[in-house]
Parts: sequence; structure tokens; C-alpha cells
Amino acid sequence: MIPALETERLILRPMTMSDWPAYEALMASDRSQYMGGPLSRFAAWGLFCHDIAQWQLMGHGALMMEARGSGEVFGQVGINHGPLFPEHELGWFVYEHAEGRGYAFEAAGAFRDWARQERRLPSLVSYMDQENTRSARLAERLGAHLDVDAARPDPKDIVYRHY
Repeated sequence: MIPALETERLILRPMTMSDWPAYEALMASDRSQYMGGPLSRFAAWGLFCHDIAQWQLMGHGALMMEARGSGEVFGQVGINHGPLFPEHELGWFVYEHAEGRGYAFEAAGAFRDWARQERRLPSLVSYMDQENTRSARLAERLGAHLDVDAARPDPKDIVYRHY
């Protein structure tokens, strides 16, 4: 079962097909540069399906950030693992119109807490491109610390560990 989590301003809910157009647009844009993009429609669809399939395969995956009340979608928060990720990774993205308003911080903190309490994961990491300073600052605001010894899917990535 995929949970729906609530924060002060957000509902973190399962992905639906109505989320695909904005997701596809983000992945095709330069904003996806720190997520391996820009991506083709085919590659973006694979990631979209991956975010959903992990719930069935791993017991975690991605949730969309939706505004309480209005239903406006601001982005996504997710926990990734499996053959492509050495550890459970907490990740996020925010659509351009929602950037800088604290939604990723709120969503990532709530999902991190869910992972600890419900899934009993002892640790999460966030993998990121060295140039992705906004995500690095967010990881630090969440209380994560650089872990230079952590395994990483890309040797050029930096790793923040959430305790």
C-alpha cells in the first residue's frame, strides 16, 4: 500500500497519470541536469514508472507534493533503492513555479521520518552532483552531513547522510 502523508501545507500522495505531463516536461528541461537530464520522453517514462514500481518491489518509492486545499502539485519526494543505488536514497525535485518556498524541505523531512518510523530504515543518503548547491543546502537544513566514505552510484557524486 502506498501511503499518503500530510504536513502543515502538503499532502504527499501516490503518483497518477495526471502527474505525467509536468514530470515529462521537467525531465526534458535543463532543470533536470542534476538528475541525468535532459531526458528523452522514453527515458523520462522509464523513471516515472520506476518511481511507482518501487512501491511494489521495495515497499517505498515516490510521492507527489500537493498543496493542501488547492491540489496544486509542487514536485516530488522519493526513496530509491535497488540495483542502481548502494543505499536507500532520499531524493526530491521541485517544479520551477514552487521553488524557494520550503516545500522540498517540508516533504523530505516528513518522508524521512516516515522511512524511520514505518520502514525502520536506520539511515538514508542523498546522492547529488557536486554542483547542485541548492540540494546540498537543503540536505544540510534537514540535518544531513557529508559522508565522503559512502558508496555512490556515480563516483563524481557527493553523498549526504541523514541520521
